[in-house]
Amino acid sequence: MTMFLVAGLVLTVVSLVLGVGMALGGGNQRQADQRIAAIKGRMRSRDVIDESADVRRSRSDSSWRILDKLIKHLLPHPETLRQRLERTGKRISIGQYILTSLVSGVLFGLFANLVLNQSILPTAIAAAFGGLVLPHLYVGRLGEKRKQRFTALFPEAIDLIVRGLRSGLPVTESLKVVSQELAAPVGTEFKSVVDAIGFGESLEDAMWAVAQRIDTPDFKFFVVALSVQRETGGNLAETLENLADVLRGRRQMKLKVKALSAEPKYSAGILGSLPFIMFGLIAAINLEYVMPLFTDPRGNTLIAFGLASQGIGVAVMVKMVRFEI
Repeated sequence: MTMFLVAGLVLTVVSLVLGVGMALGGGNQRQADQRIAAIKGRMRSRDVIDESADVRRSRSDSSWRILDKLIKHLLPHPETLRQRLERTGKRISIGQYILTSLVSGVLFGLFANLVLNQSILPTAIAAAFGGLVLPHLYVGRLGEKRKQRFTALFPEAIDLIVRGLRSGLPVTESLKVVSQELAAPVGTEFKSVVDAIGFGESLEDAMWAVAQRIDTPDFKFFVVALSVQRETGGNLAETLENLADVLRGRRQMKLKVKALSAEPKYSAGILGSLPFIMFGLIAAINLEYVMPLFTDPRGNTLIAFGLASQGIGVAVMVKMVRFEI
């Protein structure tokens, strides 16, 4: 029990330190998002009628009506979770996500209790990790990979739009060409824009819906350029061509930074894994020598502080080799 109390205290301190670091480092991103939101608000001159609750709920979150009611009344922010699931590009409903999380949590808890013979507290921690943390990380990883694929193909989409505009095609037809010629996820997202326009939605609204789903600054810049051109006029082809050059320059800079920071990242990985490797070797040679770390309260305290120091060191090294471009 002493080990878990100390570990909880240390993890709380680490979380506060990381939260302060992220808050200090994310100021530029928040300012950029605020500027984009302000431009979006100015470009949408007409009033947007909010959908009613019935319209928003027309798309069921699961195949079970009881589960839909529970999601509607008990889940704090279902729209946020729905957007997070949509960013994966897969048809994952909220009901499927919740059921998968419950099954994963039960399996992790049974494994900790029956196989590892753990007490109630470690079993609860394992169940919480399997039911809450693991699905959240998996969905976030899927969304991040899809966003990276979109960012890599997006300059090609802009080039197709520029060539279409210079050949005399309107913007909507150029977007249709992109949806037909490029692979997913770029072609899929532009196809959703074309379909939304076909159903009577405005170009700005359809593009901002995709921007909210993709959540990448590159596409937001593209939408802002289209909105400004439709509001003030000008040479849209030249503007988009310059934007494509800027996006390619940013991508090249990111790849250069990734190459330059590869050595520190691998060094950090090796240094971070050495304590665990040495512990495994010593335990394999003489298990009784390391068992006091688990059986003695003083050993539990040392493990807690060692893991906390390890986490702080890894967080600092990750922050040092991560650059925002």
